Amino acid sequence: MSPQVISYNVDLEEAKRIDLFLAERLPDYTRSRIQALIRDGAVLINQTQAMKTGVKVEKNDLVEITLPDLINSELIPEKIDLDVLFENGDLAIINKPAGMVVHPAAGHDSGTLVHAALARFTDLQGISGEIRPGIVHRLDKDTSGIIVIAKNEKAHRWLQEQFKSRKVEKIYIALVDGMPPTPTGRVEAAIARDPSHRKKMAVVSKAKGRPSITEYRTLQNFQKHTLIEAHLLTGRTHQIRLHMAFLKCPIVGDTVYGRAHPSVELNRHFLHAARLSITLPGEKVPRTFEADLPQELEDVLRSIQ
Repeated sequence: MSPQVISYNVDLEEAKRIDLFLAERLPDYTRSRIQALIRDGAVLINQTQAMKTGVKVEKNDLVEITLPDLINSELIPEKIDLDVLFENGDLAIINKPAGMVVHPAAGHDSGTLVHAALARFTDLQGISGEIRPGIVHRLDKDTSGIIVIAKNEKAHRWLQEQFKSRKVEKIYIALVDGMPPTPTGRVEAAIARDPSHRKKMAVVSKAKGRPSITEYRTLQNFQKHTLIEAHLLTGRTHQIRLHMAFLKCPIVGDTVYGRAHPSVELNRHFLHAARLSITLPGEKVPRTFEADLPQELEDVLRSIQ
């Protein structure tokens, strides 16, 4: 099923926050869920993406929101093996495999990281919202690597603040088609939901999107590909994939923003969250966690030598 787009013509005597405006009109969605949709770029005000949850709407404004299909919020734990890199009483650091969806969504109501985490860790239900217990940030389905799960509400708030204030360092390894314009570089290109394809994101003008910054450096050159390390300074949906495509060197295996037919034999993106540095709850010095490249990505590198 396709996401549902709902439009509202604002008829208010006084300006109101967009999250409060939508909460009154969408009783099936919690306020935190609506705020997450705003952060994800699913809300437009007068055809411009809402940048913050506190932005206000006024009389005669046009509000459009893209709603994912509602799914059953009753989650049943599933015993699925997880590669736990670190665990304490507050959180767990997981090395997510490619192919695993992080949280339930339309078409993915089982087999997700959330289902596995509920079976592996106790008392996650109810943290951070009905369908995302413990989830602090996300990785795309076909992206592997490090992801953090909070075990309690206090830890969840702490970790959310770390990500929100950009105190978390996230390093990805990617193989791209072709070669970036320079061996090292910085991409500053705003991102918003693609108005023509609501399931996709797009690079847009500064006025219409959210500021997005990616730094990269070349690790190894191949005949037709380049292995890079990418450092996210912001955390927009599909950011690295969009920014590399913007440079005309899309991620290998990315059939959405890159080549329709991958240049190597691979049934996933060659994108891996390899390193994450974060200050844990109650600590003052960041810790760094690393996840090795999965075997299927190592095999690709050997095949193109």
